Amino acid sequence: MIDVPAELAATQEKYNKEAGRAFIAALPDLTTSFLRRWNLRVTGTPMHGVSALVLPVDRADGTPAVLKLQIRDHESEGEPTALRLWNGDGAVRLLDHDEPTGTMLLERLDASRMLAHRPDVHEGVLVIARLLAHLHTTPAPAGMRRLGDIARSMLERTPAALDRIPDPAARSLVADCAAAVREVADEPGDRLLHWDLHDENVLAADRAPWLAIDPKPLAGDPGFDLWPALANNFDADDIAWRFDAMTDVLALDRARARAWTYGRVLQNCLWEVEEGRPLDEADLEIARRLRGRTA
Repeated sequence: MIDVPAELAATQEKYNKEAGRAFIAALPDLTTSFLRRWNLRVTGTPMHGVSALVLPVDRADGTPAVLKLQIRDHESEGEPTALRLWNGDGAVRLLDHDEPTGTMLLERLDASRMLAHRPDVHEGVLVIARLLAHLHTTPAPAGMRRLGDIARSMLERTPAALDRIPDPAARSLVADCAAAVREVADEPGDRLLHWDLHDENVLAADRAPWLAIDPKPLAGDPGFDLWPALANNFDADDIAWRFDAMTDVLALDRARARAWTYGRVLQNCLWEVEEGRPLDEADLEIARRLRGRTA
């Protein structure tokens, strides 16, 4: 029997409410069923993030792997499709997948060698940018959730959200983010995006220096993928350097990349307002620092 980490149960309760509670309740039996089905042996301590339980396992032939069990939602359902398309090239390799539950068997990377453990933040930003440049060469397949749909939804929800932001300066900033998204919404892009590539989602492996894990993929403009590296290890005075470095590596038009980065800020602000939480000051500062630039 697998003990579900209390922190995972708490985050599922916080973000997914009843669906999260149901997932946690079913998780021990679900884990046992997949260990038997895929003939796996647990070989290490369970790990978890916000939404998934990850178990180090060995396959019947002794191959090391990890079993990933997660709640299936609109963000996670495209993960196996993206991993199959990337096929281990710049990202963790998918070994097996159960469509109804979203359970995956993945190659085991070295969790002790995480990009977040490297002290040089600038080096980490460049590693992320190079990985994104590689991953973005893949066009998104039909059926993948699309940035165009997300952008339209955000713009429809913005007026009601603005009415609920009491601070005039913050309200004006969020309105500016929406205006920028409106300018680019008709050309949302078609690249296969990771959406969540920060330094805790980059691990080392024997076969490659760094590989991406845990995508929440969608089809869209590469500029929508910059925000995690701007917000992670947040440093307001470093925002401009990170933005310039990433857009250089990715060869992006900065005005367009800035608009889609505003889109990520808008997305986050809408979530906070709709959940009755205060706006994140780091998000607002990212928007302020980028708004003040002319190049």
